[in-house]
Amino acid sequence: MIPIASSLENKVFSLYELEKQLKPLGYVVGGNWDYDEGCFDYQMADQGGYEYLRIPFKVESGMLDAPGATVRLGSPFVLAHIYQGGVENHADNGALQGMVNQFQSPVDPDAKVPDKYVNRGKKLVQQLEHLLV
Repeated sequence: MIPIASSLENKVFSLYELEKQLKPLGYVVGGNWDYDEGCFDYQMADQGGYEYLRIPFKVESGMLDAPGATVRLGSPFVLAHIYQGGVENHADNGALQGMVNQFQSPVDPDAKVPDKYVNRGKKLVQQLEHLLV
């Protein structure tokens, strides 16, 4: 995990407005959310694992599954997950492989992030700062 300094940290936004702006850019609300925290993930690569830019958030008011929630953004970071080899031999590429990978544990959930993805993550954060701040 590589933290990225950002002016987005501690900014409060409507979750609905964030989703309207970030989803068209390719961000998704990560699958490990609960009622008071979650993250926006941007997948940068999926070769032998997955490299993500992650923007964590905590609920300021409301609940994530209810209209009107506001969230406070945390410090963005880049991370890499390397998944178990061989699983794809039993699942075609595409939706089926994605479903299988979704439920398997990563071999290395905090793998070394190549410099090119750290640099890309920094550029993506700058893009978000210009869009949101």
